[in-house]
Parts: sequence; structure tokens; C-alpha cells
Amino acid sequence: MPQKQREKFFRFYLPLFLFLVFLLFPFYWMFATTFKSDVELYNLKLNPFLIHTWSLANLKHLFFETRFLRWLYNTFFVAITSTVISLSASLLAAYGIQRIRFKGSNLMGIGIFFCYLVPPTILFIPLATMIFKLHLWDSLWALSLIYPTFLIPFCTWLLMGYFNSIPKELEECAMMDGASRMWIFWRVIIPLSLPGILSAGIFAFTLSWNEYLYALTFISSSLKKTVSVGLVTELVRGDVYHWGPLMAGALFGSVPVALVYSFFVEYYVAGITGALKE
Repeated sequence: MPQKQREKFFRFYLPLFLFLVFLLFPFYWMFATTFKSDVELYNLKLNPFLIHTWSLANLKHLFFETRFLRWLYNTFFVAITSTVISLSASLLAAYGIQRIRFKGSNLMGIGIFFCYLVPPTILFIPLATMIFKLHLWDSLWALSLIYPTFLIPFCTWLLMGYFNSIPKELEECAMMDGASRMWIFWRVIIPLSLPGILSAGIFAFTLSWNEYLYALTFISSSLKKTVSVGLVTELVRGDVYHWGPLMAGALFGSVPVALVYSFFVEYYVAGITGALKE
């Protein structure tokens, strides 16, 4: 092997290969555990990295003996609803702060981002009081309205940075032609900001999908639980862990997020890059 190719192998391909192994190994482990029988799963004499006898018992237990499909629907509903609410508020807030300059707009933008840094546990008690007074306890709408409280600050900051990368001359030319501010926002800014919007949407969707603390606290009915809470509360009973169904649920629960990232990864990177210019 030539010297240049050897250096390229050790500097690029080998680290990339090790990174991919590190990244994909959890998915392989979930996949392998899903299709193993309980006898093979607890047999320490067998190679734990291989599937010696394929079994569908764990999938049968997950789909027919639990409410996993209902949990999946609840998670989709909460994630999509909270993402739509967060993006709607963040777009208006980011555009107003970044483009409609007013006294204290810069400090307001920084303050909004600092709100994202507040630990969710600190907000738990006031949010619980509000949810109780609104009679939304044990309701999916409770999660759909709570999640935007920590999604909007980051999405606003992200979109502010992306709006800053769009030339102001485009808006000025549209105003000279008689366009209103709202027309410019919907017909000029939104189409040009699609990478940033998708980036913020992916972030909001992922965080809503994987959130655990509020979903565990504000939801008690089994039919209204999300995937992250349902798997832990229904498949862990005392000191008994149903590892097969747990891994199957984790595998199928992570597939939607992986698909979202795989389809929109280029827009996600473009949105993050535009935000960092701020």
C-alpha cells in the first residue's frame, strides 16, 4: 500500500469505521435481542453478539400483550402537535426580533435562549399547577402544551441565526414594490428559510419524542402513555425486566426518529450552519 493511501486509511477510514461501529452497535444489540428467545438470551455460554435461534416471541409479546401501538400513536400525536405549536411561535418570534428591530430586541433574543437553559425540574411545580387548573391532567394535550415551553426558546434562537443569513435587500425590494410585512414573511422569508425550519422541526420532534419526565408525571392512564414511559412502566415489573420486548420497543420506537434524520439530514446541517452565523 502506498504511503499516501496508508496515511489516509489511518487518518480517515479507520476513525470513520470505528465511529460507525460505536454509533450503530446499540441498534444492532437491540435488533439481536429482539429476535432472541428467552432461553438463548439468558444462556451465558452462547455468543451474545450472534442470534443462534430466531424467535418472534418478543414481537408477539410487544404488539399483542401490551398497548405499544397505542403508545406509538400517542407519541406521534404529542410530538407532531408540540412541534407545530413550537415552530409557529418560534417563526413569528424570531422574525420579529431579527427583522423588526426595536429597543431591547437583542436582549430579548438572548433572554429567550437563556430560558432554554433552565432545568425542566425547576419548572415542574408551576407547570403542574397550571395543568391542574386547566383540567388537562392525564391528557395528551397537557404534554402538547408543556413541551413548547422548552422547545420554543431554542427554536427561536436557531431561526434567529438563520434569518440573519438571509439578505435584507430582498425584503427591501419587496417593500418598494408595495408588499406588506406579512406577505414578505410568507412568500419570501419562509421559502428561503426551509432548511432552518426543518432543522428546528427535527430538533423539536426528537425532543418531544424522547421526553420522559413530564410524560411520566402528567400521564397515569395506560392508554395515554407515550412510548418512552409505556415501555418502562409496563415491561419493568419490580426487579423483573422483560429484556426482549423492551429492546423490541426501543428498536421500533427509535425507527421514526432515525428516518426523520436520514431524510432531512442535509437540511438539518444547513440549518445549524446558518444558525451558527449569528
